[in-house]
Amino acid sequence: MIQSMTGYGKSVIQLPTKKISIEVKSLNSKNLDLNTRMPSMYREKELSIRKLIASKLVRGKVDFSLYMEITGEETSTQINKTVVNQYMKQLREVVDGDATELLKMAIRLPDAVTTERDEIDENEWKQIAEVIDSSLEKIQKYRIDEGKSLEDDFVNRVKNISGLLDQVIAMDPDRIDSVRERLTKGISEIKEKVDENRFEQELVYYIEKFDITEEKVRLSNHLDYFQKALKSDDSNGKKLGFISQEMGREINTIGSKSNHAPMQKLVVQMKDELEKIKEQLLNVL
Repeated sequence: MIQSMTGYGKSVIQLPTKKISIEVKSLNSKNLDLNTRMPSMYREKELSIRKLIASKLVRGKVDFSLYMEITGEETSTQINKTVVNQYMKQLREVVDGDATELLKMAIRLPDAVTTERDEIDENEWKQIAEVIDSSLEKIQKYRIDEGKSLEDDFVNRVKNISGLLDQVIAMDPDRIDSVRERLTKGISEIKEKVDENRFEQELVYYIEKFDITEEKVRLSNHLDYFQKALKSDDSNGKKLGFISQEMGREINTIGSKSNHAPMQKLVVQMKDELEKIKEQLLNVL
Protein backbone atom coordinates (compact mmCIF):
# COMPACT_ATOMS: atom_id res chain seq x y z
CA MET A 1 0.00 0.00 0.00
CA ILE A 2 1.58 3.25 -1.09
CA GLN A 3 1.24 6.55 0.75
CA SER A 4 1.47 10.10 -0.49
CA MET A 5 3.85 12.52 1.22
CA THR A 6 1.17 15.22 1.02
CA GLY A 7 -0.98 15.41 4.13
CA TYR A 8 -2.64 17.52 6.80
CA GLY A 9 -3.79 16.82 10.34
CA LYS A 10 -5.21 19.08 13.05
CA SER A 11 -6.49 18.46 16.58
CA VAL A 12 -7.58 20.79 19.39
CA ILE A 13 -7.91 20.30 23.15
CA GLN A 14 -9.42 22.65 25.72
CA LEU A 15 -7.55 22.57 29.03
CA PRO A 16 -8.73 24.40 32.20
CA THR A 17 -6.86 27.64 31.44
CA LYS A 18 -5.71 27.29 27.82
CA LYS A 19 -6.60 25.92 24.41
CA ILE A 20 -3.97 23.87 22.58
CA SER A 21 -4.09 23.43 18.79
CA ILE A 22 -1.82 21.01 16.95
CA GLU A 23 -1.29 21.27 13.19
CA VAL A 24 0.86 18.98 11.04
CA LYS A 25 1.38 19.59 7.31
CA SER A 26 3.60 17.66 4.91
CA LEU A 27 4.76 17.90 1.29
CA ASN A 28 7.13 15.77 -0.77
CA SER A 29 10.86 15.75 -0.07
CA LYS A 30 13.73 13.30 -0.63
CA ASN A 31 14.32 13.05 3.13
CA LEU A 32 12.64 14.16 6.35
CA ASP A 33 12.76 17.96 6.50
CA LEU A 34 11.07 18.85 9.79
CA ASN A 35 10.25 22.37 11.00
CA THR A 36 8.65 22.90 14.44
CA ARG A 37 6.90 25.90 15.98
CA MET A 38 5.82 25.95 19.63
CA PRO A 39 5.81 28.21 22.71
CA SER A 40 9.11 28.37 24.57
CA MET A 41 7.67 26.60 27.62
CA TYR A 42 7.27 23.41 25.57
CA ARG A 43 10.71 23.49 23.94
CA GLU A 44 12.07 20.85 26.30
CA LYS A 45 9.67 18.39 24.62
CA GLU A 46 10.83 19.22 21.10
CA LEU A 47 13.31 16.34 20.78
CA SER A 48 10.74 13.72 21.76
CA ILE A 49 8.21 15.30 19.36
CA ARG A 50 10.75 15.17 16.52
CA LYS A 51 11.48 11.49 17.20
CA LEU A 52 7.77 10.69 17.23
CA ILE A 53 7.14 12.52 13.93
CA ALA A 54 10.16 10.85 12.30
CA SER A 55 8.91 7.38 13.32
CA LYS A 56 5.37 8.07 12.06
CA LEU A 57 5.89 10.11 8.87
CA VAL A 58 9.40 8.88 7.84
CA ARG A 59 9.88 11.27 4.91
CA GLY A 60 8.66 14.58 3.55
CA LYS A 61 8.83 18.31 4.23
CA VAL A 62 6.90 18.48 7.51
CA ASP A 63 5.68 21.56 9.40
CA PHE A 64 4.62 20.92 13.00
CA SER A 65 2.89 23.72 14.92
CA LEU A 66 1.72 23.82 18.53
CA TYR A 67 -0.43 26.88 19.27
CA MET A 68 -1.43 27.92 22.79
CA GLU A 69 -4.28 30.33 23.59
CA ILE A 70 -4.77 31.42 27.22
CA THR A 71 -8.49 31.20 28.06
CA GLY A 72 -8.35 31.49 31.86
CA GLU A 73 -6.88 33.93 34.37
CA GLU A 74 -3.49 32.26 34.37
CA THR A 75 -0.49 34.48 33.63
CA SER A 76 3.23 34.11 34.18
CA THR A 77 3.93 37.88 34.08
CA GLN A 78 3.99 39.68 37.45
CA ILE A 79 4.53 43.31 38.52
CA ASN A 80 7.47 43.64 40.89
CA LYS A 81 5.72 45.92 43.40
CA THR A 82 8.76 46.54 45.55
CA VAL A 83 10.86 47.67 42.57
CA VAL A 84 8.04 49.84 41.14
CA ASN A 85 7.43 51.60 44.51
CA GLN A 86 11.14 52.27 44.82
CA TYR A 87 11.23 53.73 41.29
CA MET A 88 8.25 56.01 42.06
CA LYS A 89 9.88 57.23 45.30
CA GLN A 90 13.04 58.16 43.41
CA LEU A 91 11.05 59.79 40.59
CA ARG A 92 9.20 62.05 43.08
CA GLU A 93 12.57 63.39 44.18
CA VAL A 94 13.39 64.34 40.61
CA VAL A 95 10.10 65.51 38.99
CA ASP A 96 6.68 66.72 40.03
CA GLY A 97 3.72 64.67 38.83
CA ASP A 98 0.69 62.73 39.94
CA ALA A 99 0.92 59.07 40.89
CA THR A 100 -0.50 57.84 37.55
CA GLU A 101 2.17 59.60 35.48
CA LEU A 102 4.92 58.39 37.80
CA LEU A 103 3.56 54.82 37.57
CA LYS A 104 3.63 54.98 33.76
CA MET A 105 7.29 55.96 33.91
CA ALA A 106 8.22 53.42 36.60
CA ILE A 107 6.59 50.44 34.88
CA ARG A 108 8.84 50.94 31.84
CA LEU A 109 12.05 50.79 33.84
CA PRO A 110 14.19 47.61 34.19
CA ASP A 111 12.91 44.77 36.40
CA ALA A 112 9.52 46.47 36.96
CA VAL A 113 7.86 43.45 35.36
CA THR A 114 9.08 39.90 35.71
CA THR A 115 8.09 36.81 33.72
CA GLU A 116 8.40 33.51 35.46
CA ARG A 117 9.27 30.47 33.35
CA ASP A 118 6.36 28.08 33.50
CA GLU A 119 7.09 24.48 34.37
CA ILE A 120 5.30 21.87 32.31
CA ASP A 121 2.60 20.04 34.20
CA GLU A 122 3.17 16.37 33.30
CA ASN A 123 -0.52 15.46 33.58
CA GLU A 124 -1.33 18.34 31.25
CA TRP A 125 1.43 17.25 28.85
CA LYS A 126 -0.01 13.71 28.69
CA GLN A 127 -3.24 15.22 27.33
CA ILE A 128 -1.30 17.34 24.82
CA ALA A 129 0.72 14.28 23.74
CA GLU A 130 -2.56 12.46 23.00
CA VAL A 131 -3.62 15.38 20.79
CA ILE A 132 -0.28 15.22 18.95
CA ASP A 133 -0.85 11.48 18.35
CA SER A 134 -4.35 12.27 17.08
CA SER A 135 -2.98 14.85 14.60
CA LEU A 136 -0.38 12.38 13.34
CA GLU A 137 -3.07 9.71 12.89
CA LYS A 138 -5.12 12.17 10.83
CA ILE A 139 -2.22 13.11 8.58
CA GLN A 140 -1.36 9.42 8.09
CA LYS A 141 -4.97 8.71 7.06
CA TYR A 142 -4.78 11.67 4.67
CA ARG A 143 -1.58 10.26 3.17
CA ILE A 144 -3.13 6.80 2.77
CA ASP A 145 -6.21 8.23 1.02
CA GLU A 146 -3.99 10.24 -1.32
CA GLY A 147 -1.89 7.12 -1.88
CA LYS A 148 -4.96 5.20 -3.07
CA SER A 149 -5.61 7.84 -5.72
CA LEU A 150 -1.98 7.68 -6.83
CA GLU A 151 -2.10 3.88 -6.95
CA ASP A 152 -5.17 3.93 -9.20
CA ASP A 153 -3.36 6.32 -11.55
CA PHE A 154 -0.22 4.15 -11.58
CA VAL A 155 -2.18 0.96 -12.30
CA ASN A 156 -3.96 2.66 -15.19
CA ARG A 157 -0.75 3.99 -16.72
CA VAL A 158 1.12 0.70 -16.31
CA LYS A 159 -1.81 -0.98 -18.04
CA ASN A 160 -1.49 1.55 -20.87
CA ILE A 161 2.24 0.84 -21.27
CA SER A 162 1.55 -2.90 -21.20
CA GLY A 163 -1.06 -2.50 -23.94
CA LEU A 164 1.39 -0.50 -26.05
CA LEU A 165 4.02 -3.18 -25.48
CA ASP A 166 1.57 -5.81 -26.74
CA GLN A 167 1.22 -3.76 -29.92
CA VAL A 168 5.02 -3.59 -30.24
CA ILE A 169 5.27 -7.37 -29.84
CA ALA A 170 2.56 -7.92 -32.47
CA MET A 171 4.26 -5.50 -34.84
CA ASP A 172 7.79 -6.86 -34.42
CA PRO A 173 7.70 -9.70 -37.02
CA ASP A 174 6.44 -7.28 -39.69
CA ARG A 175 9.12 -4.79 -38.68
CA ILE A 176 11.90 -7.37 -39.20
CA ASP A 177 10.43 -8.34 -42.57
CA SER A 178 10.29 -4.66 -43.49
CA VAL A 179 13.94 -4.12 -42.53
CA ARG A 180 14.96 -7.24 -44.50
CA GLU A 181 12.97 -6.06 -47.52
CA ARG A 182 14.56 -2.58 -47.46
CA LEU A 183 18.06 -4.01 -47.28
CA THR A 184 17.41 -6.50 -50.07
CA LYS A 185 15.90 -3.79 -52.24
CA GLY A 186 18.88 -1.52 -51.59
CA ILE A 187 21.33 -4.20 -52.68
CA SER A 188 19.33 -4.98 -55.81
CA GLU A 189 19.35 -1.32 -56.79
CA ILE A 190 23.15 -1.30 -56.71
CA LYS A 191 23.03 -3.78 -59.63
CA GLU A 192 26.15 -5.54 -58.50
CA LYS A 193 26.55 -9.27 -58.31
CA VAL A 194 26.90 -10.37 -54.68
CA ASP A 195 27.63 -13.61 -52.91
CA GLU A 196 24.19 -14.70 -51.73
CA ASN A 197 25.53 -16.71 -48.79
CA ARG A 198 27.72 -13.84 -47.61
CA PHE A 199 24.88 -11.39 -48.09
CA GLU A 200 22.55 -13.59 -46.03
CA GLN A 201 25.13 -13.79 -43.22
CA GLU A 202 25.58 -10.03 -43.19
CA LEU A 203 21.82 -9.56 -43.30
CA VAL A 204 21.31 -11.82 -40.30
CA TYR A 205 24.06 -9.99 -38.38
CA TYR A 206 22.56 -6.60 -39.26
CA ILE A 207 19.02 -7.63 -38.30
CA GLU A 208 20.27 -9.03 -34.98
CA LYS A 209 21.39 -5.52 -34.09
CA PHE A 210 17.73 -4.49 -34.29
CA ASP A 211 16.46 -7.43 -32.26
CA ILE A 212 14.43 -6.25 -29.25
CA THR A 213 13.45 -9.64 -27.80
CA GLU A 214 15.39 -9.09 -24.55
CA GLU A 215 14.06 -5.55 -24.16
CA LYS A 216 10.45 -6.73 -24.60
CA VAL A 217 10.89 -9.46 -21.97
CA ARG A 218 12.66 -7.16 -19.49
CA LEU A 219 10.10 -4.37 -19.90
CA SER A 220 7.27 -6.84 -19.34
CA ASN A 221 9.02 -8.10 -16.17
CA HIS A 222 9.55 -4.54 -14.91
CA LEU A 223 5.86 -3.74 -15.42
CA ASP A 224 4.87 -6.83 -13.40
CA TYR A 225 7.41 -6.00 -10.69
CA PHE A 226 6.14 -2.42 -10.47
CA GLN A 227 2.57 -3.61 -9.89
CA LYS A 228 3.71 -6.10 -7.23
CA ALA A 229 5.66 -3.34 -5.47
CA LEU A 230 2.48 -1.21 -5.44
CA LYS A 231 0.73 -3.96 -3.46
CA SER A 232 3.51 -4.45 -0.89
CA ASP A 233 2.75 -3.79 2.78
CA ASP A 234 5.10 -0.81 3.01
CA SER A 235 5.18 2.34 0.89
CA ASN A 236 8.53 2.62 -0.90
CA GLY A 237 8.55 5.45 -3.42
CA LYS A 238 12.32 5.16 -3.93
CA LYS A 239 12.01 1.49 -4.94
CA LEU A 240 9.22 2.33 -7.39
CA GLY A 241 11.44 5.11 -8.73
CA PHE A 242 14.27 2.65 -9.41
CA ILE A 243 11.89 0.29 -11.23
CA SER A 244 10.56 3.15 -13.36
CA GLN A 245 14.14 4.03 -14.34
CA GLU A 246 14.66 0.47 -15.56
CA MET A 247 11.39 0.64 -17.48
CA GLY A 248 12.58 3.84 -19.12
CA ARG A 249 15.89 2.22 -20.08
CA GLU A 250 14.13 -0.64 -21.91
CA ILE A 251 11.67 1.69 -23.63
CA ASN A 252 14.51 3.92 -24.85
CA THR A 253 16.43 0.92 -26.19
CA ILE A 254 13.36 -0.35 -28.05
CA GLY A 255 13.01 3.11 -29.59
CA SER A 256 16.64 3.29 -30.68
CA LYS A 257 16.58 -0.23 -32.16
CA SER A 258 13.16 -0.11 -33.78
CA ASN A 259 14.13 1.56 -37.08
CA HIS A 260 10.42 1.45 -37.82
CA ALA A 261 8.18 4.55 -37.77
CA PRO A 262 4.95 2.87 -36.51
CA MET A 263 6.85 1.25 -33.64
CA GLN A 264 8.57 4.52 -32.75
CA LYS A 265 5.14 6.15 -32.41
CA LEU A 266 4.22 3.49 -29.85
CA VAL A 267 7.51 4.12 -28.03
CA VAL A 268 6.70 7.84 -27.81
CA GLN A 269 3.34 7.01 -26.23
CA MET A 270 5.04 4.67 -23.72
CA LYS A 271 7.51 7.41 -22.81
CA ASP A 272 4.66 9.85 -22.24
CA GLU A 273 2.90 7.45 -19.86
CA LEU A 274 6.15 6.72 -18.02
CA GLU A 275 6.96 10.42 -17.56
CA LYS A 276 3.58 10.93 -15.89
CA ILE A 277 4.34 7.99 -13.58
CA LYS A 278 7.72 9.49 -12.66
CA GLU A 279 6.16 12.88 -11.88
CA GLN A 280 3.67 11.28 -9.50
CA LEU A 281 6.33 9.08 -7.90
CA LEU A 282 8.02 12.19 -6.52
CA ASN A 283 5.12 12.44 -4.10
CA VAL A 284 5.15 8.80 -2.94
CA LEU A 285 6.53 8.04 0.52
